[in-house]
Amino acid sequence: MGRLFGTDGVRGVANADLTAEMALGLSVAAAHVLAEAGTFEGHRPTAVVGRDPRASGEFLEAAVVAGLASAGVDVLRVGVLPTPAVAYLTAALGADLGVVLSASHNAMPDNGIKFLSRGGHKLDDELEERIEAIYEEHRTGAPWDRPTGAGVGRVRSYEEGFDQYVAHLLGVLPNRLDGLKIVLDEAHGAAARVSPEAFTRAGAEVVLIGAEPNGLNINDGCGSTHLDPLKAAVVEHGADFGIAHDGDADRCLAVDHTGAEVDGDQIMAVLALAMRERGVLRADTVVATVMSNLGFKLALEREGLKLVQTAVGDRYVLEEMKEHGYALGGEQSGHVIILDHATTGDGTLTGLLLAARVAESGRSLRELAAVMERLPQVLINVPDVDRSRVGTSAALVTAVADAERELGETGRVLLRPSGTEPLVRVMVEAADIDQARSVGGRLADAVKSALG
Repeated sequence: MGRLFGTDGVRGVANADLTAEMALGLSVAAAHVLAEAGTFEGHRPTAVVGRDPRASGEFLEAAVVAGLASAGVDVLRVGVLPTPAVAYLTAALGADLGVVLSASHNAMPDNGIKFLSRGGHKLDDELEERIEAIYEEHRTGAPWDRPTGAGVGRVRSYEEGFDQYVAHLLGVLPNRLDGLKIVLDEAHGAAARVSPEAFTRAGAEVVLIGAEPNGLNINDGCGSTHLDPLKAAVVEHGADFGIAHDGDADRCLAVDHTGAEVDGDQIMAVLALAMRERGVLRADTVVATVMSNLGFKLALEREGLKLVQTAVGDRYVLEEMKEHGYALGGEQSGHVIILDHATTGDGTLTGLLLAARVAESGRSLRELAAVMERLPQVLINVPDVDRSRVGTSAALVTAVADAERELGETGRVLLRPSGTEPLVRVMVEAADIDQARSVGGRLADAVKSALG
């Protein structure tokens, strides 16, 4: 069996790749593995289970709940809530694990299962591998001790989770948002109730789009992966700016009052300066992935801040933050982690803090985001190549060195092998877009020649 867990849980086309049987079996295995790891500490275990509004989440949630209860785990069903809300409630309620049914920004036919450990943290690779191993044993007929009678888990709805999470978000804000007019694009996703409630209670005038989930329209031409509707709405309504989430609302992207995009790097730059002013940006350091724009690094250096870069994936950002105690990190795609208040990327929290900075400073988002100039970035996928030899090809080492010399200090080159497909991604940044395209094209040809 190939590895089921990817960089963010188990995902696939619901009822084809990700079936009810798999969801049930993985939940039983997760309960067993976490219990063996001592997570339950001798008491009756409890799990928090939430989902995004995809139609398939209804039957997958039922399967997960059945699996957990059959393994002796009490279940609190919080319903449709963002991934960061489930993570927060897992920690706040002292639950032993959390489960989220979501495929994030993916199209509606997909769905996914993400397990969280005690405290609302993503599982490490070792625990995921053990869950897979137990799941495979059970799938092929290995018996397991099934509780009976009073030993089976009990299931109840926990509707208080909504208000509890909103209160948490509002408690983090350093100031109110009175006087701001903000367009929110909820991607017809998990934050369609939470985000407008939080922004409104904080004092903002809210214009909503993409906030009518019906189970079938999640991420459909809206949200953080489709910003055009948000850009148009901000201009049409004369709003101060707009915020876009993805399906499970762990991302936040923005557009300013002119409709210009403000990406995750720019959002982190704005928040970093605000956090430094409040004395909460520990070590004056921000953590981001190698995919962050070179302009982000240059902006931080100009402001006297440091940047630590990790491999691509918010889990690697989080690991670096936890290991060294950093307070702010994230990705260009809009996953922003404020570790003092969240264990995952939290799109609603990020948007609220961005709005708080606009309100407190009296400056527009366009002015604040101008602290960072995004350098032109060219991305080229080179398919049908041996991605395993990216780091060992002498010809590629030479080609990259030549490109870096040509670009100088205001340019950057990155070759990144895909984790799942036979392709290599070529990224080139330069002060001039034509130069970036020219260098990128030559590097793509070099990759094809060396690894094809």
